[in-house]
Amino acid sequence: MTFYECLTAAINEFIIYGFDSQDRLDYWVKELRKTAVKSLITPQKLQNELERALKGAFDRLVTKGGLVNKDVTRFTVARLTPKMRAELDRRILASVNLIKFNREESISNMLRRFSGWATSIPIGGSKVVDKKEEKKQIKKELGMLPFKERRVIIDQTHKLIANINEIVALDNGAIAAKWHSNWKQSGYNYREDHKELDENIYLFQNNWAQKDGYVKPKDGYTSNVVAPGEEVYCRCRYKYLYRVSQLPDEMVTQKGKEALQSKKIY
Repeated sequence: MTFYECLTAAINEFIIYGFDSQDRLDYWVKELRKTAVKSLITPQKLQNELERALKGAFDRLVTKGGLVNKDVTRFTVARLTPKMRAELDRRILASVNLIKFNREESISNMLRRFSGWATSIPIGGSKVVDKKEEKKQIKKELGMLPFKERRVIIDQTHKLIANINEIVALDNGAIAAKWHSNWKQSGYNYREDHKELDENIYLFQNNWAQKDGYVKPKDGYTSNVVAPGEEVYCRCRYKYLYRVSQLPDEMVTQKGKEALQSKKIY
């Protein structure tokens, strides 16, 4: 019996008999749980899909040199690979647990909705129930689960990418990070407060350039603002800045401008 068939049978029975015994309700709750679990993609298959997405992002960045640029050398990436792989493993474990929690929550919400409806039907049944509407409402939570699971995979992949980039940036001496929001992207459900952060530049507190008196904060520090990708489904990102010359004039001190002019720093 499929989940839909089971739900149809359960609703039909309560329409006929109503809530006349706890045993009847317990039986259908048990059957609905069993068929709901059976209707979903298996946990192992879902975990394989999750690992494929996260490891694919890791390979693009780390194994295939996606992190390497004029500021980040292959040697740096190779040296940091163990640390980044630990982040990959941590993210996989966290993602699996999150998906498991979402599944349990969705099934519980579906059963709670069914139980609430079933116990409202008087003994002897009812002739005024809209079966189609009740089925739609009861199964809605479960029907949304595949979409939620795909969003978890996408979100966790973005978080992994953000964390790996930050590991490299901090180790490689980045002095600041420029916030990039996707608010201009058509169809993207951006956060208004993140839109306001777009193009802001945040210093890493006590970075080498600040310690030497070359730079000063304009928008504040990375430690005082939510990180891109930290909040659920956020796809903002940082562009990391390693040279004083990459900063706007108002962030460069007089000492820094003199050092740039004399080419003591770049």
